[in-house]
Amino acid sequence: MAKTQVQEYRVSKYALSFRENFGKANIYEQNALSVLNKATGFISAYDFTLNPYRGCQYGCSYCYAAAFSPNSQMRNNWGNWVIIKKNAAEIIKKELEIWYKKNPDMSPSIYMSSVTDPYQPIESKEQITRQLLEIMLDYQPTLVIQTRSPMIVRDIDILQNYKKLRINMSIPTGSEKVRKDFEPKSPSISARLKAIGNLRYSFPYQKNCEVKFSVTITPLLPTLPEDEANFIGKLEVVDRIVIQDFHASNLRSLVASTRSEALSLKHKYAWWYNRENESYRNFKNKLIAMLPSVEIMEGKEGFGYE
Repeated sequence: MAKTQVQEYRVSKYALSFRENFGKANIYEQNALSVLNKATGFISAYDFTLNPYRGCQYGCSYCYAAAFSPNSQMRNNWGNWVIIKKNAAEIIKKELEIWYKKNPDMSPSIYMSSVTDPYQPIESKEQITRQLLEIMLDYQPTLVIQTRSPMIVRDIDILQNYKKLRINMSIPTGSEKVRKDFEPKSPSISARLKAIGNLRYSFPYQKNCEVKFSVTITPLLPTLPEDEANFIGKLEVVDRIVIQDFHASNLRSLVASTRSEALSLKHKYAWWYNRENESYRNFKNKLIAMLPSVEIMEGKEGFGYE
């Protein structure tokens, strides 16, 4: 039944090409007209965003990216579909060539990804992200990779050759119980912590290279009191931690907002959300006190490369 429903999806006037089921997600493919899109809004500090896929199998309850689904039907079915940009590698090479013809002495800054996870499960098969990394390596952009997936360690061999790179690992909570409520299809907290640790210690010192590592606790979800100290202690491996509360709620399309699924979960954690501002402030203060050598940043500022 799910397969039939998905085959009816349309983007603009064109029907999507359904290809297969991967896990519980329905997979389509399309040729993209472009893959480097002008960065705006929250990540306007960059020249471009780069999203190898549309949609995301993780389908986190709070994910603002659902607002940018091709249509309302797909927005409501967020997490159950992915569109593969099958020509992404070919297109990005052309777009980077155009950039350097116009800007021969300036490398672009690229944020990967703003509305998908470049290392969601389908990447293990398609390797679109890996192909893009291999091509971009020849052009050496300033690159920020945002993911919640330990799969990123697969590409250490390529990432080690970038000169200006920041890797952001998304870990919104330090409690597995909370993770399973808000993002049940995402990797475990321990797997993510292990991955960012492995990455941090896998980059040999190279002159004129700047490789940086962040944990983004965005949105800041509750961490159970009994888990706080252990979780915060394990964050000392990175040079930056970014915290941020939920996006404002908004039912309009094309507006980043917190989904109703996450808002309903707030009631389960009333002990945190009934005093949300105080809970946020207390957690931030604990980060500062326990991690004196780590930069603690908030909101938009924390997502910059520097």
